Amino acid sequence: MKVKATILVIIIIACLTFVKTNAQEKISLSQAISIALNQNTSLIKSANSLGVSDAAVKNAYGNLIPSLNFNSSWNWQRSSNSQGTTVVNFFGEAQNLGPTQTDTRSYNMSLGGNLTLFDGLSTLTNISLQKNNLQAAKYDLEKLRQDVTLQTVNLFVTIVNNEKLLSFQQEDQKYNEDLLKKVKEMFDLKMVTNADLYAQEYQTSNSQLAYLQARSNYDKAKISLLNYLSKDVLKDYSFEIDSTYIPSTSQYTNDTVVIYQTALNNRSDYQSQKAQLLSAQYQLTIANGGLFPTLTGNYSLSTSSTQPSDLFTRKVYSVGLSLNFPIFSHWNTDYSIQSAKIQIENTQEDLNALERQIKSDVKNALIDLQTTKLQLDVTKVAVKSSMETWSIKKDSYLIGTATFIDQQQAYRDYVQAMNNEIAAESNYIFRQFGLLSAVGLLKSN
Repeated sequence: MKVKATILVIIIIACLTFVKTNAQEKISLSQAISIALNQNTSLIKSANSLGVSDAAVKNAYGNLIPSLNFNSSWNWQRSSNSQGTTVVNFFGEAQNLGPTQTDTRSYNMSLGGNLTLFDGLSTLTNISLQKNNLQAAKYDLEKLRQDVTLQTVNLFVTIVNNEKLLSFQQEDQKYNEDLLKKVKEMFDLKMVTNADLYAQEYQTSNSQLAYLQARSNYDKAKISLLNYLSKDVLKDYSFEIDSTYIPSTSQYTNDTVVIYQTALNNRSDYQSQKAQLLSAQYQLTIANGGLFPTLTGNYSLSTSSTQPSDLFTRKVYSVGLSLNFPIFSHWNTDYSIQSAKIQIENTQEDLNALERQIKSDVKNALIDLQTTKLQLDVTKVAVKSSMETWSIKKDSYLIGTATFIDQQQAYRDYVQAMNNEIAAESNYIFRQFGLLSAVGLLKSN
């Protein structure tokens, strides 16, 4: 009977474990990035805004096409005189006319339009301007996609880091709780002093606090990422970094000048700023167009009658040209030209500032990557050394050549070294993505 009950308990536990495991949805780093790129609110709004820029290009081309308008009207008018009127006839005699009422109806239709033949090349330049603005908007969208990718990596790596810390702190807590039980038993047997007992109680309390803090950090990190991915924070997810997705940056750590040039060629924000400078130059060309005369043509076909059936019996055709010479426009043209020139100067200054910022970004990214790589190597050595030291202190304590406090200090050094190694691993992964972002080569698809 006891055997059957044990088997039943094992089956129930296995079923519950299976249900819990299957209830969790696993999200890899590449999946998280894909979700962010498809569901991020800022990205969706920016992608929608591209439609406006595309429509602006279409509208610019439309200004080259003659306009065509159709107009139709109908009018009815009644003149009524209920008292009549007096008129003088041919012989100079007054003659009374009775009450009168006259109805008048008219039907009109016209078809026509106009065409700008010359406007100082403003229309043609506007096409180039709008196309350039569209390209700048695409560059801005790509930069936003890379920023979203990097932020997703940051949030994801933070989760993985906190999960490793949580797992280690859980092991640390269990170790200290088990050790505390052992120390209490030894204290009851008068094998250790009360100072050793108090020291272990203090160490156990610290490990419990560290575990609680690690649990809180892990849960909050999950909430931050799930909210960023527009996921339900009440559902349970597991997270895993797919190692094949982690980039290799070894080829970018040699020549700073080459890396900087790579950044200028690939950074979407830099390309967008160059496009904005070109747009400012187009604006100056359009403003200068106000100094030239404009030539427009117009054309129309119209007909009118008092009866609908008589429409098109009488037709009027018209074609005309209009030439306008700007002589004085209240300095509006001069204002537009000066504004365009200032805009060029300011945009050029923004471009220069961005070049300096890119240099700083590349240099900082290289320093961060190199530093975190060295930190990772150092922490690995520190973990190995602290683990060996802890083992030696435990053996020394057993043979009486080291105190319990010495053993505890060696263990605390090991715990700190493990925490540093976990943080260094996560930081190194993020810095690799950071360098790719700085040079504009971070994948956003």
